[in-house]
Amino acid sequence: MQIVLPKIYKTFLIVATVTLITVLSVSGFAKTRPQHNVIIFITDGLRPSKVNAQETPNLNEIRQQGVNFVNSHSLFPTFTTANASAIATGHYLGDTGDFSNTINVGFPVQSANNSPVPFLENDAVLGELNQHFDGNYLNEESLLDAARKAGFSTAAVGKIGPVLIQDVTQRTGKPTIIIDDATGSPTGIPLSSEITELLTKNSIPLTSPTRGDNGKSGNSKVSGTKIANIFQQQYFVDVTTKVLLPLFKQRQKPFVLIYWSRDPDGTQHNQGDSLNTLIPGINGPTSLAARQNVDKNLAQIRTTLKQLNLEASTNIFVTADHGFSTISKESKTSYSTTLSYSDVPKGFLPPGFLAIDIAHGLKLSLFDPDKQNAAVDPTQDQLSKNGLIGKEPNKPDVLVAANGGSDLIYLPNTANRQALAKQVVDLLLKEDYVSGLFVDDTLGSIAGTLPLSAIGLHGKSHLPSPAIAVNFRTFDTGCGEPTACGVEVADSSLQQGQGMHGSFSRADTYNNMAAIGPDFKKAFVDRVPVSNADVAITLAEILNLQIPHQGELIGRVLHESLVRKARKISFKSHTLTSQPASNGLKTILKYQTVGSTRYFDVAGFPGRTLGLAK
Repeated sequence: MQIVLPKIYKTFLIVATVTLITVLSVSGFAKTRPQHNVIIFITDGLRPSKVNAQETPNLNEIRQQGVNFVNSHSLFPTFTTANASAIATGHYLGDTGDFSNTINVGFPVQSANNSPVPFLENDAVLGELNQHFDGNYLNEESLLDAARKAGFSTAAVGKIGPVLIQDVTQRTGKPTIIIDDATGSPTGIPLSSEITELLTKNSIPLTSPTRGDNGKSGNSKVSGTKIANIFQQQYFVDVTTKVLLPLFKQRQKPFVLIYWSRDPDGTQHNQGDSLNTLIPGINGPTSLAARQNVDKNLAQIRTTLKQLNLEASTNIFVTADHGFSTISKESKTSYSTTLSYSDVPKGFLPPGFLAIDIAHGLKLSLFDPDKQNAAVDPTQDQLSKNGLIGKEPNKPDVLVAANGGSDLIYLPNTANRQALAKQVVDLLLKEDYVSGLFVDDTLGSIAGTLPLSAIGLHGKSHLPSPAIAVNFRTFDTGCGEPTACGVEVADSSLQQGQGMHGSFSRADTYNNMAAIGPDFKKAFVDRVPVSNADVAITLAEILNLQIPHQGELIGRVLHESLVRKARKISFKSHTLTSQPASNGLKTILKYQTVGSTRYFDVAGFPGRTLGLAK
């Protein structure tokens, strides 16, 4: 990946230090090597510090017996569909355009109630995006796509949204098999006659079960769930082990299978162990049950591989789309906290607080894009998740896509875009919940901010680019291991004490990654920086697949982790600092590089982001 900063950013302070760690890397496999299989097992929202021999023995065994990536990274914004696009294609978000879970797509999406700001974890929404953007909204080919075209058996199973993103153009149920929350419903990807017959033969329903009580998040007075996503995930793992893996074995050709576990993410979001309190937060018994649940699912898959004599020929790459933090709803500066709402504790930030504060600061009206552009009056107990801000909703000056630990701001009015960007930044710099701002390169240099290109958000995407990415304040509860007990201010309908991600803290960028199989080293600790953008690139190398690229923001082959002839690799650590704003605030980005490939550790205002000291 090559990121070039414009001349106006040469004033940013860049400090690079060569890390005094080198590892072994290798040359390519011989072309005569045997063809192997791949399973990508995504443990949504799993933190590396929560993997151990007692609670998650199977996950722990893979990183002990295989490769343990101890310097791993999620991409920012640290959200699911964003990182799903990176895992699928090997591209950073500036190329895929999947900037977050909720984004501005530039047109009303019918399956999202005609909102231009849809939530992407929805098969129907993804289908509409494809139709609008030349058949593939990502504008990049995925690993699963390349494997399918090369004659592999291909499937993606699990959480709705990121599963379909792995081969997003495939909506017929064959040849790539898609099984997710919507399977069997009118909006789901259909089942082929072959899969229907095999499910019936194995007494497995043709319709995916719901999450049940696990899907209940509660409210400000009623605690959320106290159980893991056991029943739905058992369905997915049964489909995988009783239908798909035996079918792939019978076909006698290589396969690539993605299994996307909603746990521990879904349970950590909704857990009811810590209503309106920061401790235990996401470190309570319900979150533990979720980690044990995903570990059990992994064990069932590995056992089936052994029974089918596929273990020796199958690589398992384990990754998490992001880390996780506990939600804080506290602010001493926000206008929104001075108002009263029926389902928000007094003095807490309400859902949509960023849009409320910007509308108030600009003295403009607020509208709800998810409810037919209805007017929103926060002084009358009216709230919206996302926000259109302006004199009239059909011609907004500002669009806010609320996501959680970070939000995206779009400025669709081209007439006043540059001046308005500076106004909005000035407002944000006054809020104690903000920690770091990234601005579209085309808007020029704004004191206190860094450019989107610095974090891989400026590329070949066809989707509308955000004008400003807003990172929210993060800290830890003092448990002694900050990334295990991170806290973040979150723009969400969930409660203080529940779980969220999306920020630029190390608690959210630090994701669990490990690999095991015939092409990976045994008992190897990889200290070189790695990220979700490296997964598809590395596995394509293993499988001898070629993935064509539109954009140039791509990850690298993790040579040092593979079984090949060795050579040395070094990596560097860097700090990028913005010019100070008038109040002295500076956005600071800490990242690492291997060659030209960037790995983002942490960013924000010093003292307001976990991992950045004052």
